[in-house]
Amino acid sequence: MSGQPSFLPGYEVALHRALTEPILLAGAPRSFAILNGTLAAAIGLGLRLWLAGAALWLIGHALAVWVTRKDPAFLIVLSRHARHKGALLC
Repeated sequence: MSGQPSFLPGYEVALHRALTEPILLAGAPRSFAILNGTLAAAIGLGLRLWLAGAALWLIGHALAVWVTRKDPAFLIVLSRHARHKGALLC
C-alpha cells in the first residue's frame, strides 16, 4: 500500500490550461471587446464623432479589463443575471 499511487490508473487526464481559462482579447473578455470596439467604431465612423468613439472605447475597455482582473467570470455572471431579472424579487 505504501508504494502504490493514490489514484486509479486510467482515470487521470492531462488538461491543458487553455481549456479552463477565459478567452481574453487585450485583457478583456473576447465577446465584450468585440462588442465595445464595434460600438465605438460605429460612433466614431458612422456619426463622425471621433473623440466620442475613442473615449467610449478607452473607458469601456479599461473598465472591462479592471473587472476581469477582479473576477474573470464577472461579465458571464452579469449576462446571466440580466436574463433572470424577476426570478429573485422579494
